[in-house]
Amino acid sequence: MGKPSDLVQGTLDVLILRTLALEPKHGWAVAKRIQQVSRDVLQVQQGSLYPALHRLEQQGWIKAEWRDTPGARTAKFYSLTRAGRAHLQREMAQWERLSAAIDLVLQKA
Repeated sequence: MGKPSDLVQGTLDVLILRTLALEPKHGWAVAKRIQQVSRDVLQVQQGSLYPALHRLEQQGWIKAEWRDTPGARTAKFYSLTRAGRAHLQREMAQWERLSAAIDLVLQKA
């Protein structure tokens, strides 16, 4: 149902940051976690995910390192930086304000 194009601009970035706040993950695991937590409403395609991961890394909000996976493969794992955690907290606070305001308009309109 949902696609990254359905998301508000910048929402994919904050979803990725929130997913990585718990533990480092490789790209495929990030996409699967977002899909799982959203109960299959959000499905992040590789064409959106990997550019977003690269952008977040360029911003200094995440860092990447190559690690072995349980299946004896090597994958790039992403984790939050200190700056990424601070940015996530700001974005989550802003999201709370925005979603509360939208809810007010929808309830009263």
